[in-house]
Amino acid sequence: MPPRRSKRTRNPIVIAGNALLTVIFLITVVGGIGFVIGKQRFDLPGPLAEDKVVNVPRGGIRDTADLLMREGVIDQPGLFIAGALVIKAQNELKYGEYRFTRNASLRDVVDTIIEGKVVQHAFTVAEGLTSDQIVQRLVDNDVLSGNIRDVPREGTLMPETYRFTRGMTREQMVKRMQEAQQRALKEIWERRTPDLPIRTPEQLITLASIIEKETGKPEERTRVAAVFVNRLRQKMKLQSDPTIIYGLVGGKGSLGRPIQRNEIDQPTPYNTYVIDGLPPGPIANPGRASLEAAAHPARTKELFFVADGTGGHAFADNYETHQRNVAKLRSIEQQAAQPRAAQPTAPAFAPAQPSSGTPRRVR
Repeated sequence: MPPRRSKRTRNPIVIAGNALLTVIFLITVVGGIGFVIGKQRFDLPGPLAEDKVVNVPRGGIRDTADLLMREGVIDQPGLFIAGALVIKAQNELKYGEYRFTRNASLRDVVDTIIEGKVVQHAFTVAEGLTSDQIVQRLVDNDVLSGNIRDVPREGTLMPETYRFTRGMTREQMVKRMQEAQQRALKEIWERRTPDLPIRTPEQLITLASIIEKETGKPEERTRVAAVFVNRLRQKMKLQSDPTIIYGLVGGKGSLGRPIQRNEIDQPTPYNTYVIDGLPPGPIANPGRASLEAAAHPARTKELFFVADGTGGHAFADNYETHQRNVAKLRSIEQQAAQPRAAQPTAPAFAPAQPSSGTPRRVR
């Protein structure tokens, strides 16, 4: 006869306890298997066929999962939510514009949003642009938002490349450029050459803006600065062509044609062929290199410069040498014009434009 089961074994409490332990065991086994499978799937390559930028707005983890599902970044929103909950990241998902790489796994997606690796955009301001021109470029940028109330004063914006994220306003970008200019100006002004014929930081900006428009060759900036500083010391008119143009068109920046003879002597507050000394304000937004050149001009006696036909300038410290440089330029221009004259389809006259975009005449 088989042994009889003990009364203790047949006790309902024992039976219920055994059943509970069995259920817990099964749940643990199934959960462990599910965890292992889920972890493997969490690290598997995702469905993205190529890199994609997605703007993730404010919202809960479920809203984020649904958006990523619609954008094709993930194909298992439930596993995305579960994974975020397991690593306790549901409250650390940051909104913003993100770039998800091709075949990004769920873990990659979660890590990208947790770490706030938002897309960085670039806005580049070239040296020598006027404030009007810079504002127009800000308006044309479709990543920035908001309006600009007023065009900033000429010379108060620092040309350089600025990194920003989607959501930054145009006014905020203007403020960044102004603060960058103020920092650079303060630093450069404090260590300027002590004997400069310049009394204020604002005059330094004005001189730097003329230097910026006069040459596109970095190595010439300090010599161009020296010419204007020497002329200021000797009470000579600066005779800078870009100041004529600014007096005619203001912040538009470009005349779009060569300067006419009658415009050379046309009185404007900025025309340095007419006025003495510096104009009343900057004619553009100079870069740091031109500010440095204005604050530390070369130690020369040069008073003249003229285009040399190669994109640079020939400098002279007296009028006779300057006239010889002018003659060389005329000879180069005549030689360059001869092949064009032999071609009947070529335009009769096409003035060369320097790198600054302003017509270059001979001083």
